[in-house]
Amino acid sequence: MKKILLIIIVIFPLFHNAQSKKLTLNEAIEIARKKSPDYKINLNRNQSNYWRFKRYKASFLPELRLTATLPEYRNAVRRITNDAGQDVFVTQNQLLIDGGLSISQSVPYTGGTLSVNTNLERVELFGLDDNIGYSVIPFSINYFQSSILFNEFKWDKKIEPLIYEESKRDFIENMEQISVSTSSRYFDLLKAQMQLAISETNLKNQDTLLQIAKGRFRVGKIAENELLQMELRYLNSKNRVTTNTIELKRASQNLARYLELENEDLTLDIPEQLPLFDVEIEKALSEAQNNRKAVIEFRRKRLEAEKQVAFQKGNNRLQLGIRANFGISQNGEDFNNLFSNFNKQQNVTVSVGIPIFDWGVSKSRRKMAEANLDLTNNNINQDKQEFEQEIYLHVLNWSNQRDFLFTAEKAKEVSMKRYEISKKRYVLNKVDITNLNIALEERDKAVFEYLNSLEKFWRDYYILRQLTLYDFINDKKIEVEDILYD
Repeated sequence: MKKILLIIIVIFPLFHNAQSKKLTLNEAIEIARKKSPDYKINLNRNQSNYWRFKRYKASFLPELRLTATLPEYRNAVRRITNDAGQDVFVTQNQLLIDGGLSISQSVPYTGGTLSVNTNLERVELFGLDDNIGYSVIPFSINYFQSSILFNEFKWDKKIEPLIYEESKRDFIENMEQISVSTSSRYFDLLKAQMQLAISETNLKNQDTLLQIAKGRFRVGKIAENELLQMELRYLNSKNRVTTNTIELKRASQNLARYLELENEDLTLDIPEQLPLFDVEIEKALSEAQNNRKAVIEFRRKRLEAEKQVAFQKGNNRLQLGIRANFGISQNGEDFNNLFSNFNKQQNVTVSVGIPIFDWGVSKSRRKMAEANLDLTNNNINQDKQEFEQEIYLHVLNWSNQRDFLFTAEKAKEVSMKRYEISKKRYVLNKVDITNLNIALEERDKAVFEYLNSLEKFWRDYYILRQLTLYDFINDKKIEVEDILYD
């Protein structure tokens, strides 16, 4: 029986530990950067921006399009206008089949669209005089431009590449934000585990001290008030174990769900300190200006505002458009004779629109666009200042954070040593319960302040990477491998 009990005592902890998953901070971040919900959202956003840019690039390439009616049958009475200008009702009973092929090409230098078209139609009439007619346009060259004074292609050529570059930098920044979010969840669980471990240790110590206090009370060495105080301390320790157990479960589920891990029983390591490295403010600002999406965003917003001003100036006072067509055509009842003696078809249309009196609407639109441009420039200047200030303050804070962590670690060691000494002195009846409780509270507070300082140390490190998109440890720009989309 003793052998069986010994096997249970030895095997059960091993089995329990085998069920838990050990995890380091770096491992958690690597998992989050591949499986977390934030990564999937970031990937979908990047995919959308990728295909937007592909669509923009494709808009400058020729487009081949086939259109066809296969077929259209009509048997109805329609009202038409005859050669004498009279409206008459006629019965139509016909079958129409047509097809066309076109190649269109955008012309970025002018802002218009050039296309070459070909078309063939066949109409079959039913009734007393059944016959078949054909119409063919072997080729037709068309050019269309809605506005001569405003070229949207020119502005898109400036703005769309910036939007795409901004999206790529945004993807990298969001990947660094995943590191920040993961570290927060990681330390939430780590602190919960530490709180539970401390509360369980405190409960055992309080139980031992309570038994000592009861013995002293029975021989009259302490007053009942001190015994009751020790008993209350023991009961509070039991409550803390229950509360911390629930908090541990919540933090464990939160991290496991974020990392999409099926096993919620996680065992975390306390992260080590980073290697020593200095960050110069000028270096951080320079890298941020070269790498961050905000710099591209400033340029893109200014160009979008300037585009709106150009649009209002180009279309508000004078609307000038052009449409031109040149080609040949033929029609008849004999299909074999369609491709000879072609008829010319050509037309040019220049449309002009000039607001003579519009109660200042055109001027108001133009002024609104100009005012929006001024506002955008002011906002950009303000955002630039905040951008530089954020990096400046964070670099200063990072420079001091290692000192804060060192102080917190030293305070933790001192408080733990003081508590052990106080506990031994209490057992020897050389200090009272009040001093022992003070030492316990200071120890617990120092441990949690150290964990909070360690968490802030790592969070500040990942925020520094996010603000600059630069790896100061390896002295290189942070990049993400290109993602291929099918």
